Amino acid sequence: MEKQVFISLVLDKRYEKANKKYPLKLRVFTPEPRRQKLYPTIYDFTEKEFQNIWLTSKPTKEHRSIREKLQALEKMALDKAYNLVPFDFEEFDKSLKTVKGDRQNVLLKYQEQIDRLKLLDQIGTAQLYELSLKSIMAFVTNFTGKEVHKLFYREITPLWLERYEKYMIEVMHRSTTTVSMYLRCLRAIFHNAIADKDIDSEILPFGKNKYLIPNYKKVKKALNKAQLKILFDSKPNNPEQGKAKDFWFLSFFCNGMNLKDIALLRYNNLQDDKLTFLRAKTKNTTKQNQKPITIYLNQIAKEIIDKYCIPAQSPKSLIFPIISDQDSEIIKFNKIKNFRRFVNQNLKVLAANNGITDEISSYWARHSFATSLIRSGKSMEVVGEAFGHSDKKTTQNYFAGFDDDTKKTISNDLMDFLDL
Repeated sequence: MEKQVFISLVLDKRYEKANKKYPLKLRVFTPEPRRQKLYPTIYDFTEKEFQNIWLTSKPTKEHRSIREKLQALEKMALDKAYNLVPFDFEEFDKSLKTVKGDRQNVLLKYQEQIDRLKLLDQIGTAQLYELSLKSIMAFVTNFTGKEVHKLFYREITPLWLERYEKYMIEVMHRSTTTVSMYLRCLRAIFHNAIADKDIDSEILPFGKNKYLIPNYKKVKKALNKAQLKILFDSKPNNPEQGKAKDFWFLSFFCNGMNLKDIALLRYNNLQDDKLTFLRAKTKNTTKQNQKPITIYLNQIAKEIIDKYCIPAQSPKSLIFPIISDQDSEIIKFNKIKNFRRFVNQNLKVLAANNGITDEISSYWARHSFATSLIRSGKSMEVVGEAFGHSDKKTTQNYFAGFDDDTKKTISNDLMDFLDL
């Protein structure tokens, strides 16, 4: 009888991780019906490492230990597959989940989440989880002196988290913001494991009377009216500065629109003198309460769009040549990232040349738009509507991050009517 299933270990070269390695996947293939599925593992290698560890017939002494672990992983999968007659992917998936030790492994859960995010084209979030995982593995290696391949949920206690925070800040010199972002990923991994019934909720190390993630909010900076006028009237020294200035003001005049949202704009978002779109940032987090943002374009915004747009082939055509529909999601992500860097780098030089702080970035357009609205007497509800916030609390939290000078100015502007 012909073999029903083939199992092998392969490098998934579609995704290069932050450490310049590729994730190792368990490849399961059935010729009839013809189907392939890749399962995540906790390992990642460069092509050379994979060649020296797995593909070679004679691994060196330093590689034998990890090769034996990979052989055990492959054998485990083969045994489970051969016990299923006829082979069935659904039953195979269930059999993998019954491996108690694997389901208790935080590193494996991380990899599953990273793979899921990539399948959903959430490349930026996937990269954040990769960095979080890398930092945790580095911490464990630093603490134990050994390379880590397994980390169990029960090992991560409030004290463990306190030590991790201390290591990241004092040894790795990372900011509290970075630590907070990485630990929010870890907390989400715990919640996913609880939802999947891999662990009991009682071992969750986060929360009241346990470990609290640092909650340091970055102060939001904005340009005042005088600075906006100086920047608008500034003369760029080259076309790059001019383009950066144009897209910064396009963001400002379009409700502080994120540069990613600008890159994703299509002609069907544009109707006469208005834009209607959904923020990319909230598409996956507020599916039940998505609020389209409508922006009425002023003359300056229209001129900038006309200056940089590409001719429409169809209503679904992209307005700007920042990305292409032929690009993969990872290429789109990198192009948008590079475009944001281009705008920020050139804008900083232009601003500094005109007596404005070189701390300015594309995000300042959003903050400047918000403060301009408030200073002109608009309510917080109006600002929340312009931003597409799902509730008032989101808008309140947004304004809580502004610096004291901005808050004082907004407060003083409320007395403008006394000058009438």
